[in-house]
Amino acid sequence: MTVSDTQVTWLTQEAYNRLKQELDELVDNRPVIAAKINASREEGDLKENGGYHAAREEQGQAEARIRHLQELLRNAKVGEAPANDGLAEPGKVLTIRYEGDNETEKFLLATREEGAEGAIEVYSPESPLGKALLGAKEGETRSYELPNGSTQKVTLVKAVPYAG
Repeated sequence: MTVSDTQVTWLTQEAYNRLKQELDELVDNRPVIAAKINASREEGDLKENGGYHAAREEQGQAEARIRHLQELLRNAKVGEAPANDGLAEPGKVLTIRYEGDNETEKFLLATREEGAEGAIEVYSPESPLGKALLGAKEGETRSYELPNGSTQKVTLVKAVPYAG
């Protein structure tokens, strides 16, 4: 995924603050990881130095998360809840019914980061279900392909702004 392919992510102020704090902690922790790498490097043969490789792995994961958070926060729309217009879009809690099923399901259409603290299931707008429902109006039925190749129909029952 390139920078030009990025999606604008809607975040509540709380989610933005939580992710910004995580980013700040990761950045502040960079010298600690670098010190671990240096200390492990001084122990000698790097081929058989588990501490060195573990510290390098930790550094790689931390740097990847830092880049992800920086990109996410740079493109985030903060605190602007989507309109309560009955349209399926990111930042909304969708109530759906699958064809042939009487039960409804609720989930938040958003990134994993946005719904990380909540008790509600989160589906990405990039997921097959998310893509199928994006832009749907209440009462509208859409279909999408399942991993096994069959098609699933789903009806949007309700779409309301997330009040996380």
